[in-house]
Amino acid sequence: MDALGIPTLHRLDELADLIEQGVDLYLRYSPGPAADTQHPSKDHESGLLMPGLSANPLKVPRWWSLPPEDWLARRICQYLRELAEGARPWVLTGRVVDFGPDNEPLLDEIQPVAWLSSELVRNAQRRYHERLDAGRATH
Repeated sequence: MDALGIPTLHRLDELADLIEQGVDLYLRYSPGPAADTQHPSKDHESGLLMPGLSANPLKVPRWWSLPPEDWLARRICQYLRELAEGARPWVLTGRVVDFGPDNEPLLDEIQPVAWLSSELVRNAQRRYHERLDAGRATH
């Protein structure tokens, strides 16, 4: 646990276990919960502040017939570019108050759940590229 009492997950199966508990969990890349309490997310194209923190839902959809770890690896890899800007991946819960420009949920009343370790992120990348057709065009 870190100084705020937030645990760190090191394996995809640990994250899958959390998802299976039935609570809507989200993934966010940012400096962390402490920094995020200072301001909501901002739409970078318009400059407008949004009414909550943007986050990526982790819930596995009903149509997904592959292992949940494959879905989670895909979700983790969706915003890896944020790591280069100093962001860290962390899991949270919250109340959906609206949706952002990419239809991502905007959350308030957030509760940090866990950090994702760099080891977990590397394993997610490996799994994503080994098990899915990563980067394939959708059209």
